[in-house]
Amino acid sequence: MDPDRLVLLQGLRDTRATFDKWNADPRRVLLPWTLGALAIAVVLLFFVWLIALGTTPDPSKTLLPGLNAPVDGDAIGRILFRNSLVLTLHALACVAGFIAGASLPIQAEHKTGLSRTIHEKAGPLAIAFVGAATLFSLATQAWVLGGIAADLSHQLHVRPETLILTLLPHALPELVALFIPLAAWLVASRNDGWDELLAATFVTVAIAVPALVIAACIEVFVWPHLLMAVSPVY
Repeated sequence: MDPDRLVLLQGLRDTRATFDKWNADPRRVLLPWTLGALAIAVVLLFFVWLIALGTTPDPSKTLLPGLNAPVDGDAIGRILFRNSLVLTLHALACVAGFIAGASLPIQAEHKTGLSRTIHEKAGPLAIAFVGAATLFSLATQAWVLGGIAADLSHQLHVRPETLILTLLPHALPELVALFIPLAAWLVASRNDGWDELLAATFVTVAIAVPALVIAACIEVFVWPHLLMAVSPVY
């Protein structure tokens, strides 16, 4: 049988078997993912706070829908578009982990010589690359969000930690939704469960999408009122 066809069939069998196993006890799977995503979210918010403390704020006014800008469908759409890019990156990390950890070793068994060596080395290198790209993504998000937090804190005359507290009702569900594919990736890497990552991609994205929609609505319709409640400017 053609190796590529064999890999595809094996991947489908692994994914089907994974779904069957998870259906028997979904809490055993979802709890580590959720706790892992929550831990990543808390660490990210901690670094956002540190960056906000050490960043010189931009004196120009930051426009925020519901606070000093109109609330419309575009406001929610922009938030969802931005978050969809991050979710796509983390979901692709799961797919890449599946390919590198489960598919390439099967292909390597049907190769010889230099081609076999390349396939054997490509998996670990791809996994390392995905890990580095994910860390870069987290660092970039912390830096950008920290700068925005510094600007808003200066504009509203509140401490960065107070601003972070007002963020929590929408930031925690949003960040958990964004990072749950990454948490699934980390669990798989620890347990050598690369063959489960294709199934994890479908499940985590299905969980994340509605959570992101709810978080975006809270950000637009609730967060501005929390900011006005804590700011002496309003």
